Amino acid sequence: MATGTARLVKNRRRIWLAAGVGSFVVSSLVGAAGGVGTYTFYYANGASYLSNDAATCANCHVMQSHFDAWQKSSHHAVAVCNDCHAPHDSFVGKWYCKGRNGFFHSLAFTTGDYPDEILMHDYNRRITEAACRDCHSSITHAIETIGVSGGEPLDCIRCHRDVGHPR
Repeated sequence: MATGTARLVKNRRRIWLAAGVGSFVVSSLVGAAGGVGTYTFYYANGASYLSNDAATCANCHVMQSHFDAWQKSSHHAVAVCNDCHAPHDSFVGKWYCKGRNGFFHSLAFTTGDYPDEILMHDYNRRITEAACRDCHSSITHAIETIGVSGGEPLDCIRCHRDVGHPR
């Protein structure tokens, strides 16, 4: 019976030791991720992205040409970056979009894994298309039912790609 008790005590010690090591590893990983995230947020002027200031988008050197082009565009006087690149439909939608894009932008810029010419993905294309249609609804409602070959709806960005950022 004494040997059974000794084994039980020994097994409990192993379990507690494993739990302690596991907790230390998990805590270290969470702490490292938090530290890297905080440093990245600070280094990238993350707080500035909580504003509506268009100059914020030029924090990243790859966006400077887009910012410069926007300043020369017809939209400069009536729209900032968020007006075209964040949803108009809800507060949550806007902040989800900003958070999602912020994460993927910071990942791409931190790793250096992005093309020389910035590409718009389908998610952001849909948001920008909806923004065009929202702001220009007096014009777009007349063309929404018109389709191109194959019955696809007309796409504002297809023909007006350079409106916000003329080249």
